[in-house]
Amino acid sequence: MRSFFVWVSGVVLAGLLLVAGCGTPRQTVTVAERPPASNDTVSVAVDRTSNVVSIPSGYDTVQVGRFDRGKLWTFDQVPVDYFASAYGVRPDSQWLSTARQAALRFGNGCSASFVSGQGLIMTNHHCARDAIEKVSRRNERLLEKGFLADSLAGERRVPDLHVDQLVEIQDVTARIKQGTMAGGDTRGSTEQQRIGVLEDIMTEEVQKRNEHLRVEVVPLYNGAQYSAYTYRRYNDIRLVMAPELRAGYFGGEADNFTYPRHSFDVAFLRAYADDGTPLQSPHHFSWDLGGAEAGETVFAVGNPGSTSRLKMVSQLEYERDYSLPNRLDVFQKRRDLLQSYIANNPETAAEYGLQNTFFSVGNTIKSIEGQLRGLQDPYLLARRGTAVQALLDSMATVDSLQQYSRVVGEVKRLQQSKRILADKQKAFLTFANIQLGSRILTRAVHGYYYDFLRTRGARPDRVEDIRNEALRIENWPSELEQSILTAQLKELRTAFGPDHPTLQRLLRDGTPDSLAARLVENSALMDSTSFVKLLDEGYLKSKDPSVSIIEAIAPLFLNTNRQMEDIRSTEENMNGRLSKARRAIYGDTVPPDASFTLRISDGRVKGYRYNGSTAPPFTNFYGMYDRYYSHAQEDWQLPERWVSPPDSFDLGTPLNMVSTNDISGGNSGSPLLNADLEVVGVIFDSNMEALPNEYLYRTQSARAISVDVRGIVEALRNLYGATRLVDEITTTSEADASAGVARPE
Repeated sequence: MRSFFVWVSGVVLAGLLLVAGCGTPRQTVTVAERPPASNDTVSVAVDRTSNVVSIPSGYDTVQVGRFDRGKLWTFDQVPVDYFASAYGVRPDSQWLSTARQAALRFGNGCSASFVSGQGLIMTNHHCARDAIEKVSRRNERLLEKGFLADSLAGERRVPDLHVDQLVEIQDVTARIKQGTMAGGDTRGSTEQQRIGVLEDIMTEEVQKRNEHLRVEVVPLYNGAQYSAYTYRRYNDIRLVMAPELRAGYFGGEADNFTYPRHSFDVAFLRAYADDGTPLQSPHHFSWDLGGAEAGETVFAVGNPGSTSRLKMVSQLEYERDYSLPNRLDVFQKRRDLLQSYIANNPETAAEYGLQNTFFSVGNTIKSIEGQLRGLQDPYLLARRGTAVQALLDSMATVDSLQQYSRVVGEVKRLQQSKRILADKQKAFLTFANIQLGSRILTRAVHGYYYDFLRTRGARPDRVEDIRNEALRIENWPSELEQSILTAQLKELRTAFGPDHPTLQRLLRDGTPDSLAARLVENSALMDSTSFVKLLDEGYLKSKDPSVSIIEAIAPLFLNTNRQMEDIRSTEENMNGRLSKARRAIYGDTVPPDASFTLRISDGRVKGYRYNGSTAPPFTNFYGMYDRYYSHAQEDWQLPERWVSPPDSFDLGTPLNMVSTNDISGGNSGSPLLNADLEVVGVIFDSNMEALPNEYLYRTQSARAISVDVRGIVEALRNLYGATRLVDEITTTSEADASAGVARPE
């Protein structure tokens, strides 16, 4: 399904509405040249045994690392030879097939995995918070108290939750670039339009085999390559076990993105087949109940959301000076409004699930702050600049690549156009956002475009997708709505100025506060049921007071989006051209930026130096209780069952661990696996030092943080009495071990 925001910037605006090699200075690339192909395709055969320029002219003190662009390997480009030389692990086809099909994409933002042959799924507690709230019955408060099903019958189906299993990857670059669709279909004049067309064609084809299959066409390397990912979707997902919030989020926001860490951030669910029985999942990960050791090779398999490692320095400077500060300011204001409301109305906040939203906003703020600190580090930008110059120097040695050298300057010039629009774009950062936007404005803009599409003959499935997106907008308290709506109106006034005709029309003689109060009092868009009725009857023809407001604001939103989208489209084209040249030089040694598609990342379990001390590779339950007894704050309080553990509970059991695996947002819930594809942990966070890895992968102190498998089993067995769950885990692991499942060569 295409997101609403893609429609706004794409379909809507059209009228229907996610490495330089080592070598000596000035070393060149050996190539056999051919005439350039059509559609700006670089046709260059590169001698991979020759090193490329790694210390370019003018950058004698800064060197490019071999893995500066990261280790987020796609499954059709796994560097088997590198794994063999670095770790002594040479994955065979069975190993790779198991790694791919046992891993899952969880909902719309996390990762997970099958960890038994009966459809058992493991992910993070923080990924499952929404699911936990959705299955909670009146007064149960399962997010606070936790949940454990004592039988299959007790496992609760989660509404609107799915997991996706990647079953096939196909290169469709030529079809997108040349517009060669199946059966001679020539729809789509742009690459973006062709993506949608090809997705529809391929999905229709694969659903002849299985109605649960669907295809997503993913641009990689800034559109230099397109891959079709075929997923098998499972819609019947039931909650099996979730710890209490205080255990799953132990340390709270204070410990978020930090290490040493002591969090039990894990949850279990189960996929069910169409006949209502537990899914038989032959592709699953068994468990190494002995855990990993310091220095051991480990692999993370998950769906990192996004990285920006292929961008030019000028683009990163725009991020540093405009994009990130603007986002930080808006999210901090939303956090403050949420925090104030929750503090003053704890029971109502719990009823509406606002605590989960608050946690998510806090997580986003810390992430932005970490990324911003990275871009404020001159050495990081210098190292990225070195890579750009290395690329330019290498292109200069190849006649067919020299045409791309001027693109770096063109990208830099585009940033000035983005700067002009930055303040206006800031005003719309949460506009139409179903999580953080004003409910009235968000429903209004969905209603606006829904009517627009219906009256202009848009495809029925696109119209229905907009409606379904609109129905996902949940109610929240009127007092919170008024404060959020006021904030958004003030941001519009700041961006466009109080004398702008639209702002004059909106506010007349009033203020953002008074307009927000009037809308909250009188608009039917405060209530989801009334909103649905207006949608069906024709929102724009209604007399709801929000109609005149959205008719004034929508053109500003549309125009700002159109201008920024035009710039970004040009920018993406430029980035794609540079990526084509980069691939001609470096081949598959440079992985594409993250795109919330399945990747495998290699690393080692390893501590690190920080603040004059050493962070150990493992923490244990002793550390958790030390924090509990040392701090009186809410963040380090423990659930009742944890306060007085039984004598059988081994406090020395490893609880959390760190490794050098390359991860990004979206990797939460990824299984951490040993060389035999056995679970040794589940990734749930990175440390602060890893946040700048958004732009440059480094391992000196950047780490991925996981819940250790030994801590998981210890708590399940001796704190929760989850005998049924432990038996399933251990029985599956023993059976797989005896059968020799998924062993590499």
